Amino acid sequence: MTAEASQAGPSEGPASDGLRPLRIALLTYKGNPFCGGQGVYVRHLSRELARLGHRVEVIGAQPYPVLDEGHDGLRLTELPSLDLYRQPDPFRTPKRDEYRDWVDALEVGTMWTGGFPEPLTFSLRARRHLRARRGDFDVVHDNQTLGYGLLGDLGAPLVTTIHHPITVDRRLELEAAGTWQRRYSVRRWYAFTRMQKRVARRLPSVLTVSGSSRQEIVDDLGVRQDRIHVVPIGADTDLFSPDPSVPVVPGRIVTTSSADVPLKGLVFLVEALAKVRAEHPGAHLVVVGKRPSEGPVAQAVERYGLGDAVEFVKGISDAELVDLVRSAQVACVPSLYEGFSLPAAEAMATGTPLVATTGGAIPEVAGRDGETCLAVPPGDAGALAAGLSRLLGDPELRARLGAAGRERVLRHFTWARAAQGTVARYREAIARAGTADTRPAAPAATLATPPGRTAAPADRDTAPAGAVSLPAAESSDRESRATC
Repeated sequence: MTAEASQAGPSEGPASDGLRPLRIALLTYKGNPFCGGQGVYVRHLSRELARLGHRVEVIGAQPYPVLDEGHDGLRLTELPSLDLYRQPDPFRTPKRDEYRDWVDALEVGTMWTGGFPEPLTFSLRARRHLRARRGDFDVVHDNQTLGYGLLGDLGAPLVTTIHHPITVDRRLELEAAGTWQRRYSVRRWYAFTRMQKRVARRLPSVLTVSGSSRQEIVDDLGVRQDRIHVVPIGADTDLFSPDPSVPVVPGRIVTTSSADVPLKGLVFLVEALAKVRAEHPGAHLVVVGKRPSEGPVAQAVERYGLGDAVEFVKGISDAELVDLVRSAQVACVPSLYEGFSLPAAEAMATGTPLVATTGGAIPEVAGRDGETCLAVPPGDAGALAAGLSRLLGDPELRARLGAAGRERVLRHFTWARAAQGTVARYREAIARAGTADTRPAAPAATLATPPGRTAAPADRDTAPAGAVSLPAAESSDRESRATC
């Protein structure tokens, strides 16, 4: 047990459910809260778990998670990789003195041969770290690492979140690959999904974020249905909220998308915009994401002459992101598939009317066509264009869908609800493992662990009693998901 854990002792104060607070290890091999759903999940879930009275230690690799400050019992432990995909030198070759052990060599070797090593190598480092800290945690929560290292005895019961099977991404990228060389590259990159299938089938408790994802996990990964529990995630409804003082820009359509990921369907939205502008010449698209220099999206922008009508933004703050969504007449989610769709929930939470496809779990989030959104088939630029044109031309419909969308998010999709559902599954896993302490907690004090960051020691075979406390991340003017 670490010196910090020893000094803090067992948590005394009651959790929100009246039971003893839990000591939670929340693992994430990629923690950037501004780039993809996994980092957003860790940031908001960890905060809400701490608000419920639990002690949460997020253990992550680069890009490190950014945690919200001001919550007792919430901290970050950095478990560094070689960070082979960092900017500005992705796919770099490390210097000799950077290698620490055989896991580092495995990481580099897998990258050199075209594979993606991080789920496996993070799982191996995490196992070593957790075993060295046996007794520090009541439950280990893995955020979709699904690596071999997390099988076996970790010193605490394991609960795993699978947002959706990455096999879906692999399938869609293979369908979009135009050459045999590209198909080979995609297969090699996604080779780690074979490991994830094998690991998933052996997991005792799986959380997922939607009914659609649950069925995909059964079909693609072969996990038994009775081991999968749906705990929907949510939007930060305090941040993503209506603000009448923000002027709405006529013709503005906003989307959050990775241009180089076929699954996101951005190329269909660009094609739809060209059709919309025939009826609404002022229509223009703002994409929260990185501008592509090549590929299908860049080609579509050039082909339809939309260089002045499509803008990509990145490096903006959370507040700027929210104001951008508020300023749009319409928000759009053009994805071919989503396991949940945070952009849909966040747009609806601001009161911005939504046009969304029916890909994957999007209907579970966005609701019924004509009631809380306009729903269109995925991969259909004509249908997207019709929905966008209809909303741009009908202010009463925009107002009605915007208000109904926010009400739906407030009712069903908040991070507080997600945290409560997650804790219930933690307690089930602990009870099943026979390590439960389910006695009601005595009324008492706050958790003793201060927020902040801890660096895992370089020699992770030893317990991290001498871990170095690092300054907490600055909370002001953080970059948004647009930094990706």
